[in-house]
Amino acid sequence: MAQNQTPRYTVPGISVEQAGEIISTLQTRLHALNDLHLTLKHVHWNVVGPHFIAVHEMLDPQVDQVRDMADDVAERMAALGGVAQGTPGALVAGRTWEDYSVGRADAIAHLGALDLVYTGVVEDVRKAIEEVGRIDTATEDLLIGQLRALEQFQWFVRAHLETSGGTLSTAGARTEEAAARQAG
Repeated sequence: MAQNQTPRYTVPGISVEQAGEIISTLQTRLHALNDLHLTLKHVHWNVVGPHFIAVHEMLDPQVDQVRDMADDVAERMAALGGVAQGTPGALVAGRTWEDYSVGRADAIAHLGALDLVYTGVVEDVRKAIEEVGRIDTATEDLLIGQLRALEQFQWFVRAHLETSGGTLSTAGARTEEAAARQAG
C-alpha cells in the first residue's frame, strides 16, 4: 500500500488525517489504472492470430476508459489536497504486482492472461471501496462506478474464454503464462 500522504487541507467534512488515508488508497488505484492501460495497449500491439482484429479493436475503448478512470482518481486526490504521483518511476516503485508477462501471442492466449489481470484489479478495487467507504461516500461512489466498468471489461474478455458449458478455459490458472497456455 502507498505511504500515508496527509495533506495540509482537504474537502469539508473530512479530516486531513482521513484525507491522507484516502489519498494513499487512491495512489495505489492510480498506479493500478496506469499499469492496466499500458498493459491493454501492450496486448493491443502484440496480439496476433485469427481473432486479431476483434481483440485489437475491443481493447482501444477499454484503454480510453481506463485512462479516464486514472484521470478521475488523480483529480479526486487533488481535490482532497493530495498529490497524484503519475510518473513511471512512481508506478514501478509503488506497485505490488509483477509486470505483464506475455509478449507477442495469439489473441485468445492474451485474453486468458488479461482475465487474470482483470481479476487482480477488480479484487483490489473492491478492497479500496471497503477502505474508503467508511470515510468518504464521494470517493466510494467514484470507485463503485469504476468497478462496474472494469467488471464489464472482464466480461468482454471472458466471453472469448467461456465454453458452451459455461466454464472458463482458464479455470484454475494461477499465472498469466498458465492462463495463456490454457486459453490458447
